Amino acid sequence: MTFLTDGGEEVRALTKLVTPEAEHVPDWFHITMRLTVLGQYARGVVHHDKAEGAHLLALLDSMKWLLWHGNQHRAGEEIAFLEDDVDGLAMDYPNLGELKRAAHKFAAYIASNAGGLINYGDRFRSGERISSCLAESTVNIVVSKRFAKRQQMQWTKRGAPPQQRAKRSQSRRSSS
Repeated sequence: MTFLTDGGEEVRALTKLVTPEAEHVPDWFHITMRLTVLGQYARGVVHHDKAEGAHLLALLDSMKWLLWHGNQHRAGEEIAFLEDDVDGLAMDYPNLGELKRAAHKFAAYIASNAGGLINYGDRFRSGERISSCLAESTVNIVVSKRFAKRQQMQWTKRGAPPQQRAKRSQSRRSSS
């Protein structure tokens, strides 16, 4: 059995508890979400230092390619370079602190999920799932529709609203 998860520590622990021999794979969608955030910060750096921003963007592209192809060792090296490069930045970029935190959080995220990283490209080409985004988007649609004002059910402390109780008792009478 394979669990595709967001890579959170709690979820990894839960999957081990449920089925210890199962494979845990970090969801590709969650990896790329984190890379996208880093890319947005790097594009902000471009406005303050074109060369440094372009270097960071190239480093992020390289990391993404390496992670997609399951090259954990080289990806780890690139992530370490990213952390060092970001820590060495000295500029008047308003989001520099957020960029540094995001880079370090990404490094910690990849390190904590290293045992589950796979060759996503091979898995994708063989028709296997690499992401749970289909299930997540379905859940988000259902939940958002359910909580939309016109769809929302209203309950009293006693239970269902009076009109629903009336419908239930009416249907009971007609079925007897």
